[in-house]
Amino acid sequence: MRILVLVVNRMVWFVPTLLGLLAIVFFISHVIPADPAAFAAGENASAATIAEMRQRLGLDQPLHIQFLRYVQSIFTGDMGRSIYTGRPVSEDLLSRLPATLELTLVTVVVATLVGVPLGVVAALKRNSWIDHALRLVTIAGLAIASFWFAILLQLFFSMQLGITPLTGRVEGWGPEPITGFYVIDSLINWDMETLLDAFHHMVLPVATLALPAAATIVRFTRAGVLNALESSYVLYETAMGYPRWQIVWKYVLRNALIGTVTQIGLIFGILLAGAVVVEAVFDWPGLGLFAVNSILNSDYNAVMGFTLVAGTMFIVVNLVVDILQGLIDPRETR
Repeated sequence: MRILVLVVNRMVWFVPTLLGLLAIVFFISHVIPADPAAFAAGENASAATIAEMRQRLGLDQPLHIQFLRYVQSIFTGDMGRSIYTGRPVSEDLLSRLPATLELTLVTVVVATLVGVPLGVVAALKRNSWIDHALRLVTIAGLAIASFWFAILLQLFFSMQLGITPLTGRVEGWGPEPITGFYVIDSLINWDMETLLDAFHHMVLPVATLALPAAATIVRFTRAGVLNALESSYVLYETAMGYPRWQIVWKYVLRNALIGTVTQIGLIFGILLAGAVVVEAVFDWPGLGLFAVNSILNSDYNAVMGFTLVAGTMFIVVNLVVDILQGLIDPRETR
């Protein structure tokens, strides 16, 4: 019952949150000194042609009227057409969504598998050289700019050593499209060569995104484990003579990972935003690269569509995190 109340409370704020996000992005994008009508009309278009195109796109209307019309079209399922591709924005986003989700999900899995154990080790070895070394690595991981780290990885592993691909998702056309996720499609088609190639192309983008994500998970896991180790029930179990590994595995981790689970959900949303820069560097054909091209071409409909999809995914992921947090610790749903 408490979980149901939690879901209802979150859903009540779903539409207002998205409307506020869309309003902010809409007005910011429209005050930028760029004319999408001139881009759509062509490089050598006359002033009359540009004015006609501006009227056709509805850009001659006041901003609040344009925004209200856009919101109205969203509720009818129409995101408009992309000036950059000439296709419906919904089709462009749907075709690129699997690439971004695949990259993000693999990054979250890698960051979690690396960050949680290292966070536990750092807490159990508190103030040792291992703990100090992990602190240094996590601080560096959070401080390094993703685009700079991505370029360094390309220069060293791709251009100097030649052991990883420089850009792209796979060599060639990829597996037969079924879900749009190359890993899943390769497994369905039992195409092991393409599967290995897909993982090979993901090495550098995943490493770029996983570094700050894993650093965050390490820090929150360490803090959670330290807090749990100082609790009364752990002191009691220790006094009873239970093995340390059993105390950590059965009692400490469940309570220590509550904050980590929340952070993993937030990291997922952050990765969606961070993927914009990383996808542009690695020419990864996902939502991020599409958003960059749309921004450069002042493609308002595409930018708004990306904002809507990214905002929806972020809200849904955080709802799932809240539910999981409530299942792990029922006190969180009170």
